[in-house]
Amino acid sequence: MAGNVDARLAEQSIELPGAALPAANYVPYTIAGNMVFVSGQITVRDGELKFLGRLGDDMGVDTGYEAARLCGLNLIAQLKEACDGDLDRVNQVVKLGGFVNSTAEFTDQPKVINGASDLMLAVFGEPAGQHARFAVSATSLPLGVAVEVDGIFEID
Repeated sequence: MAGNVDARLAEQSIELPGAALPAANYVPYTIAGNMVFVSGQITVRDGELKFLGRLGDDMGVDTGYEAARLCGLNLIAQLKEACDGDLDRVNQVVKLGGFVNSTAEFTDQPKVINGASDLMLAVFGEPAGQHARFAVSATSLPLGVAVEVDGIFEID
């Protein structure tokens, strides 16, 4: 029987991608006590890079929002692996860190990272999906992606 979080995903027609393998010398997540630290997730789905570009140059806020949402889906996919497939073990989304590949003039990084934040609320509800966060600009990101998001989660 599906858990509460899986039911929420199904109700919203949200499909999680497969958990991506690391691209370098790191692990996708680390568990310390009851905390899961998920490495930065980029805009990849089914092994294909998505949302390549720079906000304020060749990409707008709405597209950046979708890029951040995809990063959030990848975070949840890694979290599901860390929880042995049981997302109901998640007590709290503690913190998200958002990096936005953007021009010096672009100042809507928070609106972009809302794509990941809104997803966490939709999937985990209140108060578990509410979290601390940062959203900052980066002059470039790995492989030319527009957004990267990492996360810290509390689990049972």
